[in-house]
Amino acid sequence: MKLDVYKIDGSKSGESVELSDNIFGIEPNDHVIYLSVKAYLANQRQGTHKTKERSEVRGGGKKPWRQKGRGTARAGTTRSPLWIGGGTIFGPKPRNYRQKLNKKVKQLALKSAFSHKANAEQIIVVEDFNFESPKTKDFASILNSLNVNGKKSLVLTGDFQEIVYKSGKNIAKVKTLEASKANTYDVLNSQVLILQKGAVAKIESLLN
Repeated sequence: MKLDVYKIDGSKSGESVELSDNIFGIEPNDHVIYLSVKAYLANQRQGTHKTKERSEVRGGGKKPWRQKGRGTARAGTTRSPLWIGGGTIFGPKPRNYRQKLNKKVKQLALKSAFSHKANAEQIIVVEDFNFESPKTKDFASILNSLNVNGKKSLVLTGDFQEIVYKSGKNIAKVKTLEASKANTYDVLNSQVLILQKGAVAKIESLLN
């Protein structure tokens, strides 16, 4: 698949890039995509949730009343789960939600996500760009020139560009990532995929 390379002012540069069919032209494997997205979302969970059980809440050392003779139910502690202020029965405990995926499964899922975007014609290739200093206005003008302003966009750069990252950080619906850190969830969660020319080469070197 050939795509035109755009300048940052929205005009065509006269160049074009050939997207590898091994990455952007495969038959998408939806089940592998499901596994990858499920693992990604699970790995975002901190797993720090915790409630106190009856042995951990304060108080309740003394038996509230005698065992027999009051005509009411027996009680051994005021911190029973049945009492207000008592412990929680089977409450959540800290745990690790991490899920592992094989490297080849991750790669196939990412290739499938790129192929979905290519089939939907939701990929734009732009020339490599950078800024002298972080400027949200400059980043927004590029998006406006490419007619993607207001769309959920994922911008992939060839290498880590801190100034570009900071420039796009405050723009709603825009996420900027280094191409080597692209993941299936972010690719599919975007309406348009903006690739710097250097990012295309980086993706192909990593996935081919």
